[in-house]
Amino acid sequence: MLDVFLTVDVEVWCNGWEDLDAKFPAAFRRYIYGPTRKGDYGLPYQLRQLRDYGLTGVFFVEPLFSTRFGPDPLVEILGLIREEGHEIQLHLHTEWVDESNQPLLDNVSRKRQYLRYFSLEEQTILIQTGVLLIESAGAPRVNAFRAGGFGFNRDTLRALNVNQIAFDSSYNASMLGQDSGVSPEMPLVEPVECEGVYEYPMTVFDGGVGGLRHAQLTACSYQEMEGLLWQSLESGRKAFVILSHNFELLNPSMDRPDEIVIERFHKLCSFLDRHRDCFRVRGFHGLMPVSVPLQPAPLTSPVWKTGFRILEQGLLRRLR
Repeated sequence: MLDVFLTVDVEVWCNGWEDLDAKFPAAFRRYIYGPTRKGDYGLPYQLRQLRDYGLTGVFFVEPLFSTRFGPDPLVEILGLIREEGHEIQLHLHTEWVDESNQPLLDNVSRKRQYLRYFSLEEQTILIQTGVLLIESAGAPRVNAFRAGGFGFNRDTLRALNVNQIAFDSSYNASMLGQDSGVSPEMPLVEPVECEGVYEYPMTVFDGGVGGLRHAQLTACSYQEMEGLLWQSLESGRKAFVILSHNFELLNPSMDRPDEIVIERFHKLCSFLDRHRDCFRVRGFHGLMPVSVPLQPAPLTSPVWKTGFRILEQGLLRRLR
């Protein structure tokens, strides 16, 4: 049995840092509800579909935006997730730190994109702030974390340990992972204990065209995802971590549903629903952690599947 984590990073952006207060109401509706002429394809759509397939999603919610716009939008987001019975965990995008109406840290006058750019003490404070924001907005105590943009380091794990958060899912071997200071000698692809915290890295794979790619609905085809899941099971892997976002079922302009990604989403959910005897879709609450000190090589996917994805995302998208 392979543990599968369907993780969704929940974020709100105003497409620039000017006139934030004027832009926010429309940005909130666009990013959270995803309205289009064909219906809404944002967070509530994802929540309902997962519920209909009987699958548990892990929603890493970014709360620092609420220090600028007030608690009500965060309460609304958490209410949507809780109503459908999914798991809420903590996500931090530190671009919001200098936008807060009340200073979150001393002497922060400019943007620092990643949590790794803050000291251990500062990271500890920011994570504590995020935990309190989530709890005060009505969610249960979190026990897992993901840094925005995967921009974490060993100090992040130390700060999580201080805040009694047992799990992290910030390591991505295809983005910033290997220069995080966590396992610099080899890429992490399986859970491992570090600094008193259990790291559950993003699942990555080699598609045969150079470099690693992470398991994300917009980054790999359904054929690739299904093959990787079977390969993980057959090779005895412990965890398979999939990434998505609350706005990921929309096109880049966020005015139309992305039919290709939506189809991938439904096929993946259907596959996991049909194969419950092989794949356990779960969250981090109640998880018995595992640690794999000797890390295996990243998964591989045939080049022909990579070629199909390129065709699907290029030619087929233009024809639809």
